[in-house]
Amino acid sequence: MKVLIVCSYKPHMPEGCVPFIREQVEALRAQGCECEYYHIKDKGMMGYLSAIPGLRKKIREWKPDVVHAHYGLSCLVANLATRRVPVVSTYHGSDINVKSVRRFSNLAIRLSAWNVFVSKRNMALAGALERKKAALVPCGVNLPQPWNELKKQKVEQLTLNQWVEGVLEPNKKHVLFAGAFDNAVKDPELAKAAVAYLNDVQLIELKGYNRDQVNALMYNCNVLLLTSKTEGSPQVVKEAMACGCPIVSVDVGDVKERVEGLEGCYVVKSRDPRDLAEALKKALAFEGRTKGRERIVEMGLSNEQVAARIVKIYEEILGEV
Repeated sequence: MKVLIVCSYKPHMPEGCVPFIREQVEALRAQGCECEYYHIKDKGMMGYLSAIPGLRKKIREWKPDVVHAHYGLSCLVANLATRRVPVVSTYHGSDINVKSVRRFSNLAIRLSAWNVFVSKRNMALAGALERKKAALVPCGVNLPQPWNELKKQKVEQLTLNQWVEGVLEPNKKHVLFAGAFDNAVKDPELAKAAVAYLNDVQLIELKGYNRDQVNALMYNCNVLLLTSKTEGSPQVVKEAMACGCPIVSVDVGDVKERVEGLEGCYVVKSRDPRDLAEALKKALAFEGRTKGRERIVEMGLSNEQVAARIVKIYEEILGEV
């Protein structure tokens, strides 16, 4: 089965796309799909629309069985580029949560052969809960190697063990912030305000690290803190679960669904930094690894499991064509 992946171009990332899309594509290839990318390189609405002729040419020449687009504007462009090849559209959160973008996503939803949403909240906002050709399929995660195996690998001429010790300040508890400090949507100011109520705690920015380094931090930090103003199905939470890292989060996206009842993890309903600080105290006192990895498998959220579900969607669509 030939699948053309349509997504925005990220020039500094492997294969030109964000990690969770690339990892899903790798899992689809492992399921036997032949996948190629079509990257939309220009920004803004006109930039996306200008990609239509090139995408039509790619579809005509490569002859995919399915076009799978990611994010609302890419989904709309994919549908406008072809009506002969079925389009599967995946919406990742901001394309539904942001009203100015949702109108374009809503048009793509009506045109697509199948719509994939990463959270129930997004499905509800898009009015897709009752649609027949819609599915809730959060993006999956790769299950990392156990820490004892991972730290034997080389990173920047140092072992991961030495590297992570250089990042973490000694004699402190370590809180890993779920994003970059310059990303306003992640609300770093709320995270900093919460940590300010605690003593001897280092707040670590999650920015500029490769996959092994991220896993190393998640294996060694005491807790992951997520304070985002809006999310779909945040990958960072699932990645932390896969590493057994305790989690404190505001009630956003599908975080509550993922970690509810998981010992060492806490979802805070308010955005009061004092409430977050109290939850952080509990998570820091946990002093162990959660059973998040087992929860990921139970929920069918490994990339292998997610890819198998997506292939079934492709097969169902092609059976109806």
